[in-house]
Amino acid sequence: MHDHSPGGGSPFGQWIMLLPFVAAAIVYVAAAVGEQRIGRPWPWWRMTFWLLGLATAAIALSGTLASADRPFTAHIVGHLLIGMVAPLFLVLAAPVTLALRSFAVLPARRLSRALRSWPVRVLMHPVVAALLNVGGLWVLHLTPLYQNTSESFLHILLMAHFLLTGVLFTASILAVDPSPHRASVAVRLVVLALSLAAHGILAKTLYAAAVGAPGALAGLVHAPDVSPADLQTGAQIMFYGGDLVDLTLIGLLLWGWYRSPARRRATQDGRMPRRRPSALQRGMP
Repeated sequence: MHDHSPGGGSPFGQWIMLLPFVAAAIVYVAAAVGEQRIGRPWPWWRMTFWLLGLATAAIALSGTLASADRPFTAHIVGHLLIGMVAPLFLVLAAPVTLALRSFAVLPARRLSRALRSWPVRVLMHPVVAALLNVGGLWVLHLTPLYQNTSESFLHILLMAHFLLTGVLFTASILAVDPSPHRASVAVRLVVLALSLAAHGILAKTLYAAAVGAPGALAGLVHAPDVSPADLQTGAQIMFYGGDLVDLTLIGLLLWGWYRSPARRRATQDGRMPRRRPSALQRGMP
């Protein structure tokens, strides 16, 4: 049976795993309060998103979702939380912007230089981020890798991978923080649509295997404790839950584009400028 609890299910190990989330919450809140004290208030709703994101990721990683009857369903719910929902909250919190505002001049310059480095530029491209994010799901569920996640350490590594790649993908799509390689809205929409399709195809493939559809690949989840009913429920949650988050991303992306100053300038430039009346028309001498 899969034990997806960090620290092998030990309460002490679970508390240790929560320490990074507590530290991240303290650092962010301290930076936001510091901005408030010097007369540069940080939006309270961004702080709320940050805390929600950390709490969501912590719940997914803590093992509280583990189920003896439906381990695969619990696994999928955990993936949705730590790989899609938590990254959405964390990105909307704009932590990089807060860091650039709150850091001293030298650390801020170093962070800005790091954001412009070629590894970050490559990782933050929507195509690369999508391959790392969605591609990891396919590798996990179409190979024996899932069976090996019964080992606590490997499970933690996979969850960390989904959290980090989820943040990369969401950040590359929404571009809330300063981005070294901000793709056009059209490119981001296409990548997001393809990612949604890849996510849906994987969910349908798992569902087909669960119901024994003709031609369905066998052994998609190489674990003896995954029943067909468990696989079917997990596939449905992956399909509908993933679509819900992806549609939210599409809505936020379009809303950000609609409100962008560049679009407004383009709209204004496309209008016929109103001619100012001449001095003669105004009746001036």
